[in-house]
Amino acid sequence: MKALVAAVAAVALLAGCGGGTSSGQPAGSIKVTLTEFKFDPSTISASSGKVVFYLVNAGTTSHDLIIRDSANNRIDGSELISAGDTFVFTVNSIPAGTYTYFCAQSGHEASGMKGTLTIT
Repeated sequence: MKALVAAVAAVALLAGCGGGTSSGQPAGSIKVTLTEFKFDPSTISASSGKVVFYLVNAGTTSHDLIIRDSANNRIDGSELISAGDTFVFTVNSIPAGTYTYFCAQSGHEASGMKGTLTIT
C-alpha cells in the first residue's frame, strides 16, 4: 500500500513539472485568445512596423487570424491553429492605419469572430 501511495505521489510530482511544447508568450508580443466565436481582445493598438501576436486557441475548434485593410485586401494571416494550441504570428511590416482581423474559417467571421487593429 505504501508503495502504491509513493508511486502515485511521484507521478503527481512529475506531472506538475510538465510544460508542454510551448515556450510561452514572447516578450513584446500581443496576446490574442481565440474561442468560439470571438477574439479577446477585440480591439488592438500597436505601433507601425513589425507586430508580433501570441495566439492562444482556447476554443474547441481550429481558428486563424487574418488581417485585411479597409479595401478588403488581405495583409497577412496566421496558419490554422488547432484547439488548445498556441502560435506566434509575426507581421514584419504593417503601415499605420485601421485594419480588420477575423477568422477565415467558414462562418466564423459572420458569427462575430472579428476585431479592429489600429496601427499608429
